[in-house]
Amino acid sequence: MISTNCYEETIDAFHDHCTPVISQKERASGLAFLPVFATIGFYLLPAHWQLHTAAQFAPQLMAYGALCTWAYKNGDQLHKLGLKFNNIQAGILRGTVIGITLGILNTGIILTVMPALGVDINFLSQTPHAQVPFWIMLPWFIILIAMGVELNFRGFLLGRLLIWFQDVRQLDHPSTTNICLQNFLPLSISALTFSFDPFMVSTFRELHWIAIWDGLVWGWLWMRWHNLYMVIAAHAVEVILLYLILRGILT
Repeated sequence: MISTNCYEETIDAFHDHCTPVISQKERASGLAFLPVFATIGFYLLPAHWQLHTAAQFAPQLMAYGALCTWAYKNGDQLHKLGLKFNNIQAGILRGTVIGITLGILNTGIILTVMPALGVDINFLSQTPHAQVPFWIMLPWFIILIAMGVELNFRGFLLGRLLIWFQDVRQLDHPSTTNICLQNFLPLSISALTFSFDPFMVSTFRELHWIAIWDGLVWGWLWMRWHNLYMVIAAHAVEVILLYLILRGILT
């Protein structure tokens, strides 16, 4: 039989491994739900309203507004977002390796699996990103996009959802199920909100489903190491690799 102490030690170890070490003293963490509900609300709009650029960008603009409000109400923002300066070097190195891995994997999916499923990927040559001059897109614009997206979806949205779920589900005797829910729910919500971002869906069509996988991986990285530099590097390197390969094939 397993003793109660042994069971509790196992639960504590699981919790320490899955939950990022971040301060629990936060205000307005519930603001992270604003972009989530805004994204859901977008798909409830009439179809002709969804075609407007302003409507497509509204959830992201609300997210950055919520981020600014949260930052105003809290201190030590860089630490809470995973942006401590002593994490830069290690984050970039690890993130680069992960980004190369994801880039190769997703390139293979886009070039082989998607066409086999009947998806025409030639539209990628007509996306707004494809219209940006090469010397601007690579690497500067890609890096800028990765920074903004990860600050929003992982640093703010995921990080604050983790805090919110931990605050509202504080239990004296946590179980493995409750701990998994406290971590898996925020991770899933952030990944789905990222993948179903209206501009993402409008721009990348059927390929937006790949963003769920990316969102889960990048979210797990942030939860595991609490290092947003790593996630930004992984995102940027993956997109750079995808951009170079697909641009060479489709143009």
